[in-house]
Amino acid sequence: MKILVKLGGTLLDDAASRSRLSAELAAAAREQRMVVVHGGGKQMTRYLTERGVESTFVHGLRVTTPEVVDAILKVFAGTVNHELVASLVAAGALPVGLTGIDAGLTEAVRLSPELGQVGKPVRTNAALLDLLTANGYTPVVACVAGNRQGEIFNVNADQMAVSAAVGFGAKRLCFLTDVPGVKGGDGEVIDVLTSAAAKQLIADGIATGGMEAKLVSACEALEGGVGSVTIAPGATPGVLAALLRGEAVGTRMVSE
Repeated sequence: MKILVKLGGTLLDDAASRSRLSAELAAAAREQRMVVVHGGGKQMTRYLTERGVESTFVHGLRVTTPEVVDAILKVFAGTVNHELVASLVAAGALPVGLTGIDAGLTEAVRLSPELGQVGKPVRTNAALLDLLTANGYTPVVACVAGNRQGEIFNVNADQMAVSAAVGFGAKRLCFLTDVPGVKGGDGEVIDVLTSAAAKQLIADGIATGGMEAKLVSACEALEGGVGSVTIAPGATPGVLAALLRGEAVGTRMVSE
């Protein structure tokens, strides 16, 4: 079965958490054809803050100036990606670190002028992902994309994951995050959430910022043909194996 796992950057910031997740990913990769997409927002904000650059967000997306483009290459494609790849190697996997720029893996278009070099993925090249996974490798993709004119775009990691999952033909998309799942107005985690209900959470101002972006992405994944989308707590030991066994963990998204 083809699966795609998206890891939030917060889960990768701690060496122990990164090592545990790598062991879980490596175990899953021995049984499934798996692609990993990762973020790194916490690391990016820290990197920019250390250099006196203030981070500005619009609807959960980071405004990306030329200075920030340079940072995403150093942080997302550099440190975060390679630390995860090294950890996966130690866990016995055969990871291949990539960005959407490599071999034109994921093409994007500019999302809006107010966001600067923020891109919206429009297609992912399934051939490269198929080639790697069919031969036992695990693609590990940083959330950086490009276009055929050579531009570089900062891409929301959830959107990157959806584009890759749709292009790859993944049957399951698992968002492993630093929260227990999607919470309703009462603060409780919702076990099963329809696309319509997710959009209502956004309209009511309950799901905002990063969760708003995640829910929009999850709805797009379902519309794009991904069979199952789950938003689950990545800090819970054994979470990936539990999800693959079909256990109820976090919030499972369904079309209607």
